[in-house]
Parts: sequence; structure tokens; C-alpha cells
Amino acid sequence: MQRIARFHKVSREQFVASMEESFSQYTKNDIEDIYDSLKLPKRATSGSAGYDFFAPFAFTLQPNETIKIPTGIRAEIEEGWVLKLYPRSGLGFKYRLQMNNTVGIIDSDYFYSDNEGHIFVKLTNASNEGRIVDISKGTGFVQGIFLEYGITLDDETQGVRNGGFGSTTKA
Repeated sequence: MQRIARFHKVSREQFVASMEESFSQYTKNDIEDIYDSLKLPKRATSGSAGYDFFAPFAFTLQPNETIKIPTGIRAEIEEGWVLKLYPRSGLGFKYRLQMNNTVGIIDSDYFYSDNEGHIFVKLTNASNEGRIVDISKGTGFVQGIFLEYGITLDDETQGVRNGGFGSTTKA
């Protein structure tokens, strides 16, 4: 196995700002406690391809509800590799829990963005059976898999990233 990445927490300030933006029910002290308890992604077994990302707080999704989770995590990835995020397979199978962008793509240069490469996960409970998704704090809810990729022989890209969703296509 090649060792090509390292997970880090984003700064306390970045996490607090991200949480305050969407989760007004939490006080600053609550958010700082959540930050202190964040767990870095881990593989469950030596044969696991995916690194489990753990829910920073408990949440419930009714059918057709959506939530955007600031994970508090960033990934330092060697060039030539990408981190792909997927819902944990059991959650997808049981509840049709889906990521709104189907697969999260975390590029190696995202680590250096103004938001510190803070990884967010937007999920929808797409249950057509009326099932409610309850995720406890600290439960694995998505998994990340590192994959190597190639580029074309004539690639001369010089662009520099500074942002997340859609930032590389902005002029």
C-alpha cells in the first residue's frame, strides 16, 4: 500500500464559522465541544478501502430531507491522487442515503484553499419507503477512498484553486 495522504482537523476558527453558518441551534461553546471531540477518519479493518468519516454531531433526516455537514476534516493529499467520498454502503442500502453531488471529489490542491480545504458533506434521505435516518454523534456516515489518476500527455494546466464547489470553473 502506498501512503499518500494525511487527515487533519481544520482550525477551530474555521469549524466554528462553518457551524454557525448553518446550525444556529448550537452555541459557540457547544460548537467548540463538538470540535474538541472530532475524530479523524479511519479504516475499520486492514482490508477496508474506505476511511470512515464520523458524524460530528447527531442528526436525523426524514424522507426527502437534506443536511450539509461540516466535517471539521481536511485531507493533505499527494499530487496525482484524489479522495472520493461516498455514503457508507449500509446507509445507502437501508435508507437510500445519497450525497447530493453523487460522489464527493476532494482534489489535492483543495487543502490549500481559503477555507483550509474543509470537507463538507451534503446528504439527502431519498427513502421511498418512508424510512427515517438517525445518525448518532461519532457514527461513520460517509467513507472516503483514495484513488490515483492520470492526465493527458498534452495537459498544460496552470490554474490555481481557491475555493470549493465550482471554484475551478469560475473566470
